[in-house]
Amino acid sequence: MITSTINYEGELHTTAIHLRSGEAIVTDAPVDNMGKGAAFSPTDLLATSLACCALTTMGIVANKNGINVDGASAEITKHMASDPRRVSKIDLLIKMPSDKTYTPEQKTLMEYTAIHCPVAKSLHSDLLQNVLFQWG
Repeated sequence: MITSTINYEGELHTTAIHLRSGEAIVTDAPVDNMGKGAAFSPTDLLATSLACCALTTMGIVANKNGINVDGASAEITKHMASDPRRVSKIDLLIKMPSDKTYTPEQKTLMEYTAIHCPVAKSLHSDLLQNVLFQWG
């Protein structure tokens, strides 16, 4: 089954449509690569996908283990390299809610889950993933 369709709109813009939900994502080239930076760039989405996947899989594992991670958030910093132009490093800071207390075992489980999420395991091993946690 097709997941999405993507249309090139011109002027370095694309629109991706998720077929099951009808939701759209618009992209633009970044300002350092001939774009306006008016939307997520494709490489922004790559880095952002890592954070979304980490938080989602943490939520799945947390639900199965009676752990409340509601309110967790993430910050992404994407680092680009040239020759070839690519994402070379992603810094991911996961901020856990300050109004909750976690045992050492729960912290270990959440950290393991984030670091081993499907997107993390799908990225090339040359791409450095620096994942840090801020526990309340």
